[in-house]
Amino acid sequence: MHGINKFQMGLGNVEAWFSSMDIPGFMAYVAAIIEVVGGVMLIIGLFTRVAAALFAIMMVGAIVTVKLSAGLLGNDQMPGYELELSLMLLSVYLLAAGPASLSIDRIIFKKQRTVQQARNNSSYKYFYP
Repeated sequence: MHGINKFQMGLGNVEAWFSSMDIPGFMAYVAAIIEVVGGVMLIIGLFTRVAAALFAIMMVGAIVTVKLSAGLLGNDQMPGYELELSLMLLSVYLLAAGPASLSIDRIIFKKQRTVQQARNNSSYKYFYP
């Protein structure tokens, strides 16, 4: 929804807002596209790890460049970075866990591994006899 909101406001306005915070203006276009396309990709489970990595990087950038001065819970002028931190941690989880069992990634790439397959792996036996 935040990406769609950027398109509705007009990317020129978002670009000016980014520039006023010393963020390169072209990043408004990058952020809007990542938010819309990456959000759809996460919903349907396509390239889950790629989308999650992009979101995590984007949330770190948002926290460091915009929200850090307001603190975790915010101040009178702006909200804090609690939402961005939550979204970043969710993205890191998706990056580590990978696609869900009902995702398109699982259907296309057939990466589903069972516990038995993991136990047959020699490195698994080394750590868990």
